[in-house]
Amino acid sequence: MNIEKLIPIPELCSYYEVEMSFFTKLSEMGRLEIIKIESSSYIDLNAIYEIEKMIHIHQDLEVNLEGIDVVLNMLQKLDGLQSELQSLKNRLRLYES
Repeated sequence: MNIEKLIPIPELCSYYEVEMSFFTKLSEMGRLEIIKIESSSYIDLNAIYEIEKMIHIHQDLEVNLEGIDVVLNMLQKLDGLQSELQSLKNRLRLYES
């Protein structure tokens, strides 16, 4: 793994003003992959959008970690349903023309 594409977790903790345990618990829940190199913990740069989403849900809406998991599951289902709806609309247009 290219270390240039990794963000040290202590930097994220400092920047977003969250505890290390926040990231640890998200990892235990399967919502985040923590990469350990030697004695340091990192997160892939590509995961930053999802991390920011979870942090904002936690801080702005004051949702606990279990609630974050529920919200993200519901958002994933909503995205899937929207994709399915768009697909069905496209198929319907084929039959209408």
